[in-house]
Amino acid sequence: MLPRERVLASLAHREPDLVPWGEHYYDYNVVEDLLGRPTLMHAKMRETRALWEGRRDEVVADYLRDTVDFADAIGFDIITTQLVPQKDAVHTPMEQLGADTYRDKAGNLHRVSSITHDLMPYQLAPGPPPEPPTLDKIQESIDRIDREGMAKPHDSAWELIRHVVRERKATHFVAVLAGDINWPSFGRTQEEYFMNLALYPELRAKLAELNGKREIACLDWYAAEGVDAVIPCGDLGSSTALLASPRIFREHIWPWAKAYCSRAHELGLWVLKHCCGRVMDIIDDLISAGYDGYEAVQISAGMDLRVLKERCRGKMALWSGIMQEHLILGTPADIWNDARYALRYAAPGGGFIYGASHSLAVGTPLANLEAMRQAREQLGVYPIQVD
Repeated sequence: MLPRERVLASLAHREPDLVPWGEHYYDYNVVEDLLGRPTLMHAKMRETRALWEGRRDEVVADYLRDTVDFADAIGFDIITTQLVPQKDAVHTPMEQLGADTYRDKAGNLHRVSSITHDLMPYQLAPGPPPEPPTLDKIQESIDRIDREGMAKPHDSAWELIRHVVRERKATHFVAVLAGDINWPSFGRTQEEYFMNLALYPELRAKLAELNGKREIACLDWYAAEGVDAVIPCGDLGSSTALLASPRIFREHIWPWAKAYCSRAHELGLWVLKHCCGRVMDIIDDLISAGYDGYEAVQISAGMDLRVLKERCRGKMALWSGIMQEHLILGTPADIWNDARYALRYAAPGGGFIYGASHSLAVGTPLANLEAMRQAREQLGVYPIQVD
């Protein structure tokens, strides 16, 4: 079977010849290790600095080259793509205060993470928290979307998506990272965001409507570009529980998620929901909303693929398998053990896509990636025969 056929069979809950493989994201060091050359694709602070230096075209050229080359080299069936910085975008450098410390124009301090290599905020400038948006202002934004839709990004932002569709859609399944309908709140920090979710209940319904209509309007862009699927990326859980009440999810997010999936299906798009955390309390809600797949199943958060398969069988595909923690800190033996469990319990009958429990992240050694590839090729052949 072609890689594309493999994915389509699995999403239709039929058994292909081999369990399909894809990753929603993979960091630059994994690409460099496998391809044996440097890249600016997903290159964290190195990519940020290149944009500050006006090297946008060099960054995009690496995305165009290495997205396809990496997928071919590793054997992906799904190729994930995304919008890239447009040509006229302004990337203002931050003031460098130390080897890894920077200050932005608003006075906030940022530091390059020693773990992920991202430039991340760590200290906000002094000042009062932002005022809550008014119902009138939110309604103005909703009315504008109703009248005008969402303005499509400049053509140059679509270079990578168009390249992947042109080069690989005939043989591979092409999915694009997209915005998501998430907890309806506001705030500068995670703490403010979730406190305000509780403190301003009168805003939740309107913010949810704004979020929903914004993301639904964007679906037309992706359908027009010829991708197969959208991957709305938004986390609903932590490692121990939902980030907020299931009641808030069902009241404010679920109706718009259902409308989003319905519109995507009308446009011929599959919807593969990216969601980290322990979200077992709303699995049936994700199914009933119409998501075709659930990606980034966080095994370490108690999201057992064996249990999930029984809940999702024939309704929503599962996309996961190898624990993120084992990819970075474990051994090839750990990878094989994860693969045996995932393939034994989640692959039979289709409805399963092989992948990491999150992504191929900084710190993943090539030996573990190779073990992941070999385990899929040897154990993922249908009919599945894993003891």
